Amino acid sequence: MKKRIYVIANEEAYNNLSSFIDVEELNKNVRVCQDAIRASVKRVDVQARLIKLLEILKRHSCKQIGVSYMCKNTIADKLEVSYKTVQRLMKKLEDLGMILQVPMKRKKDMLQTANAIIIQPVEYEMSGKLLVKESKKCPAIKTTTAFLKQNIKNNKRKAVAQFSQVDNSLENALKQANFVAHWVPGVFSNLVGSFYEKAETIQEFWKVIKQCNRVVDYSTNKRAFTGNQEIEIGIKAFKEFAMKVKSGVKMHKGQFAYFNGIVNKLMNNLYFDADFMDNLN
Repeated sequence: MKKRIYVIANEEAYNNLSSFIDVEELNKNVRVCQDAIRASVKRVDVQARLIKLLEILKRHSCKQIGVSYMCKNTIADKLEVSYKTVQRLMKKLEDLGMILQVPMKRKKDMLQTANAIIIQPVEYEMSGKLLVKESKKCPAIKTTTAFLKQNIKNNKRKAVAQFSQVDNSLENALKQANFVAHWVPGVFSNLVGSFYEKAETIQEFWKVIKQCNRVVDYSTNKRAFTGNQEIEIGIKAFKEFAMKVKSGVKMHKGQFAYFNGIVNKLMNNLYFDADFMDNLN
């Protein structure tokens, strides 16, 4: 019996499935995969086709980094092989843990369309073993609920329950659904992620930083601090916040309100610190 497909093909869904922070990270990951193919696949012709297939997927995964949505017929034309051969090659890459295929459906008629093909973040050990790793970004899926909410009116718990009935590939994608949004700087995400597991929590802490950085010139929409300064302030503020939490301080208005107070105080002080404002501009 054919299983129901829940993910609708649109730009938001593809963005949510993205696995990497930037194109450079994607390129490095693909090079690792290609080295692993050379080491593990004995047949030279199959090896060459797998490497070429990965290169094609990479080149068509730059808009939503790590995610492509070409149909297999198009891939077959580019590889100059048959549709069945593409199916076998894709299956081989899945078995190697290098890609994940997520079934998609069109919004206009809700019929199945080309799968989203997600290049998986991997590590290659000296032993020759290839490991799928969890991205600190937000990698395979940037938010936990955004694409699940498409035409699903039930709450998050019901949506996850529905996904338990989908095939293994989609279940694997869902397991990676707790990645932080791409607009949260990696260094800040890594720091906060050491204390908080949920992506929504990490994102809320970064939103506090953005909200506290007020506009100082409305004619140009210039804010008090640059992006690099925001990151520096965010790191300092969260370290202070973590120390307060460990000391057992009571946060009567909640952790985000308390963190907001720390950030505001820090920004007020640093705005008049000439060394800070000059060094990080």
